[in-house]
Amino acid sequence: MSLAWRRLPRTLRLTTPSARTPEKCPALSGAFRTSVTNLGLHTKPRMPACDFTPDGYQSLAYNRVLEIHKQHLSPVPVLYFPEPLLLHQGHMQWLFDYEGNRYLDFFSGIVTVSVGHCHPKVNTVAHKQLGRLWHTSALFLHPSIHEYAEKLSALLPEPLKVIFFTNSGSEANDLAMVMARAHTNKTDIISFRGAYHGCSPYTLGLSNIGTFKMALPSGMGCRSTMCPDVFRGPWGGSHCRDSPVQTIRRCSCAPGCCQAKDQYLEQFKDTLNTSVAKSIAGFFAEPIQGVNGFVQYPAGFLQEAFALVRGRGGVCIADEVQTGFGRLGSHFWGFQTHGVLPDIVTMAKGIANGFPMAAVVTTPEIATSLAKCLHYFNTFGGNPMACAIGSAVLEVIKEEKLQENSQEVGTYMLLKFAKLRDEFEIVGDVRGKGLMMGIEMVKDKASRQPLPHEEVNQIHEDCKHMGLIIGRGGIFSQTFRVAPPMCITNAEVDFAVEVFRSALIQHVERRANEN
Repeated sequence: MSLAWRRLPRTLRLTTPSARTPEKCPALSGAFRTSVTNLGLHTKPRMPACDFTPDGYQSLAYNRVLEIHKQHLSPVPVLYFPEPLLLHQGHMQWLFDYEGNRYLDFFSGIVTVSVGHCHPKVNTVAHKQLGRLWHTSALFLHPSIHEYAEKLSALLPEPLKVIFFTNSGSEANDLAMVMARAHTNKTDIISFRGAYHGCSPYTLGLSNIGTFKMALPSGMGCRSTMCPDVFRGPWGGSHCRDSPVQTIRRCSCAPGCCQAKDQYLEQFKDTLNTSVAKSIAGFFAEPIQGVNGFVQYPAGFLQEAFALVRGRGGVCIADEVQTGFGRLGSHFWGFQTHGVLPDIVTMAKGIANGFPMAAVVTTPEIATSLAKCLHYFNTFGGNPMACAIGSAVLEVIKEEKLQENSQEVGTYMLLKFAKLRDEFEIVGDVRGKGLMMGIEMVKDKASRQPLPHEEVNQIHEDCKHMGLIIGRGGIFSQTFRVAPPMCITNAEVDFAVEVFRSALIQHVERRANEN
């Protein structure tokens, strides 16, 4: 199944269905229309057509779902929107709610759906494996894990060839922490402020966002260092990032010389000199920070930081949970975009297109160090279902040239959204690489202070009403995270840009009416 069919001209335009009666890929429902009828300055965006008919919803009533959620599920407030979406079905880049309304998914279930919702080839492989063998545990051999291990290891450079399978990114990073400490016989591990590496007792120490910090002891031996954020941090300029779009901040740096990078490296050295022991266990870094709003570091920073860590006896860990598997376009792995070779790589999310799967890849030397001090065992890690699906995902990425699509469409997307930054004072920064883009909202460009939470919420809500799902991030939840499935096309990017621009116009009109 190639991407070619998705690039054909789309002439199909369907009528709006009545509520709870889905038709083939319905256009915007009446509920969507009412929120954009008074735009005035901008015509309501028209959603691109598609060729998929969702099944009719036949499960719990919406209010009953809310009741059960309140009574029996976690009370932690994580749901988006005052009226949370009740999703029913997905197809490639599209999602459908219980009433049949269609949404363009530009967040991929938190950067997890890599090749598209319910991709036909992945579905076929999953169904076939489901009828053959679900589970064996690591006590027995099965072909799926060996086939997948061979495929995955071929995509990683030497000496990263030993794979430990787990079930989530938190679990993978948890194991990577144990590996680093087992190999070095040291404790201290450094991570960036604004980093998110998981929510397990160990990884909570690495995750440096206030929401994930507890009053109780957790994550012992973890130390934070300043995030080299060239937009919000104290230093930044106009040539810092490996991105088609640079920050609005100006600098006098000559090409190949970044003063911001040098300043942030001094802060990193200060952490090494004051906050950790003379010898350390390691350093964790996301190639692009995920939960913090897709923050990029100055080019060359990680190269020098890795050298400093190794000079202290530590190992370097690349957290590829959100950046891996071709999403960044130019390279298959995020660490490759920085010109570095980690000692340990963790991966999850897009590895199996949403099926629970994760992995830690390391060197034979580090793997041996772990084996000497821990009889590591994982009941579900590398199970037949996960590995069969993981293999299918790798095949689809290659066959449909989704890494190349991420580069081409991602660059197009970044440049289109950057024009909105030039047009609207509240759009402070547009950044990213491939199909991983952050849009940071501010009160004004001069102060770079975060746009108030309630205003960001309303823009988010307006996008949903027009059929676009995007994510949130940042320490103040001030950044929109955009990371669609890697199968999207320019036409869908155009729609997303129109929707976001319409939402910004509505925000401007609300402000004008309030004054």
